[in-house]
Amino acid sequence: MASRNPARPLSPHLTIWRWGPHMLVSILHRVTGSGMATVGAGLLVWFLAALAGGEESYATFVDTFTVESGKLNVLGYIVGIGLTLSLFQHMMTGIRHLVLDTGAGYELRRNKLGALATMLASVTLTAAFWLYLGMK
Repeated sequence: MASRNPARPLSPHLTIWRWGPHMLVSILHRVTGSGMATVGAGLLVWFLAALAGGEESYATFVDTFTVESGKLNVLGYIVGIGLTLSLFQHMMTGIRHLVLDTGAGYELRRNKLGALATMLASVTLTAAFWLYLGMK
């Protein structure tokens, strides 16, 4: 049983740490991984159910994620852009962790710069990807 000794040192809490980009990227890495798995599983189930449901239900699924004759489906774009941003953020943070695993980039300034670079790269890659899709 844990003792309630007031002289025992307390573990540091988030309130005493200064929030930085490296902390944000660490949390984003976990959130994007879990989010992609959850949303991806939901989309897979919906896709399989649409296939099993026949032509009409499959057409509804396809219409949600395609633009046809200028008809914009906002839900499809939100999910698509969100998943793309999550993918690139997760990938960039994974590359950052790979570099950190080699022992490089632990200096505070370089660590913060690397964290900011992951966020900038993920937004840039997402924008470039969707611009490329829009040009087709």
